[in-house]
Amino acid sequence: MSPQYRHGHRVKSSLPLSVPSFPAQAALSITQARRLHLAAQGLLQQPRARARREDVVAAITRMRLLQIDSIHVVARSPYLVLYSRLGEYKPQWLDDALEAGRLAECWAHEACFVPAADVSLHHAWRRQRAMHWAYKHAARMHAEHREGMDTLLARIRDGGAARAADFESEQRSAGGWWSWKPEKRWLEAWFALGELMVTRRERFQRVYDLAERVLAKLDPPIDATSTSLDHASLREHFVLDSVRALGIAQARWIADYHRLKPAVTDRELAPLVARGELLKVEVEGWTTPAYVLRDHADLLAQAAQGKLRATRTVLLSPFDPVVWDRARALALFGFEYTIECYVPESKRRYGYYVLPILHRGQLVGRLDAKAHRSEGVFEIKSLFLEPEVEPSERLLDDLAQAIAATARWHETPQVRLGRCGARGVSAALRARWREAGASA
Repeated sequence: MSPQYRHGHRVKSSLPLSVPSFPAQAALSITQARRLHLAAQGLLQQPRARARREDVVAAITRMRLLQIDSIHVVARSPYLVLYSRLGEYKPQWLDDALEAGRLAECWAHEACFVPAADVSLHHAWRRQRAMHWAYKHAARMHAEHREGMDTLLARIRDGGAARAADFESEQRSAGGWWSWKPEKRWLEAWFALGELMVTRRERFQRVYDLAERVLAKLDPPIDATSTSLDHASLREHFVLDSVRALGIAQARWIADYHRLKPAVTDRELAPLVARGELLKVEVEGWTTPAYVLRDHADLLAQAAQGKLRATRTVLLSPFDPVVWDRARALALFGFEYTIECYVPESKRRYGYYVLPILHRGQLVGRLDAKAHRSEGVFEIKSLFLEPEVEPSERLLDDLAQAIAATARWHETPQVRLGRCGARGVSAALRARWREAGASA
């Protein structure tokens, strides 16, 4: 019989049924590892069907979480992350899923949407993450503003769910959480401390209610047994969940996904490999091992056999899980990326809200975009391809279509292209948009 791999070591093919197998090879190529990662994230191939309402929850379940950011230069990040995976869909579906209790908001990687089925685990873990900046800030705020915060909480308890806008205040913060008025900061503090949750959003504004009332409407209902798990069991769960979401991961990448502390090490993962929960694999060019979840053994086998085809070309949010870890994006894609909206303007290289360009399994460039909704214009202030990327006809076709599709979804169908860092690309894209009727 031909040999197989188990836990990264070559063995005979007569494996226990509990441990999956995959075809033998010395190592995955970087291209195979990259495609495995994109497959796990739902970004490898074009959507096969028109998006449905239930696909929103399914996509977040696949990623395990969806980071929230409110910058509105183009679509807010959570909506754009979903668009990258689902294609054209109705952003309202995300809001509806939150209000229906299919999703909830909590601190995970940062503030995130998570599936209702995982809320009990995140709530249990909240008690283990007292060192998180949001929790520490909230605890300090309550100590300093106990009377005001307690009064606000009592108002919501008696009067029902409320937005920050429902509270009038002449006092403004001189700093802290984005110079919010005190009531907004107190609402966020109670959210971080777990007393309040977000029951719905109105025009992306959070509507807060008592956690007990939000938890009562979750679908599926909260699993009380998960809240009693000890620290080690919860950490193991989130370690495995991170590897599931990433598809393939070095140990040093794992902690960042759910903001675990301390960092995850190969030594910590060794028992999970021994139990068959994780498969240990090599990737060409990497000096450290990589790990794949047992449930992804079939996907790993397809990657190893070169059967994973990358067909998706799409723009990514700056807060997409694929690029939020700079070291991981560099190791997997050779792509150096910084979220420059938090960088002083004089120090930016590419622009304020720069969207990475994913093309058939590679990050080939980036563009600085702004949606002018009142004018119906999708402005590309600048566009850059990576130095080693050749602007082939296929790349130009796919990129023109991806930009035009994103612009239509934003309801800004006219595309306006500014500075372009690659020779000939600007004229080629404009010609394609003129043919499609998308050029401004």
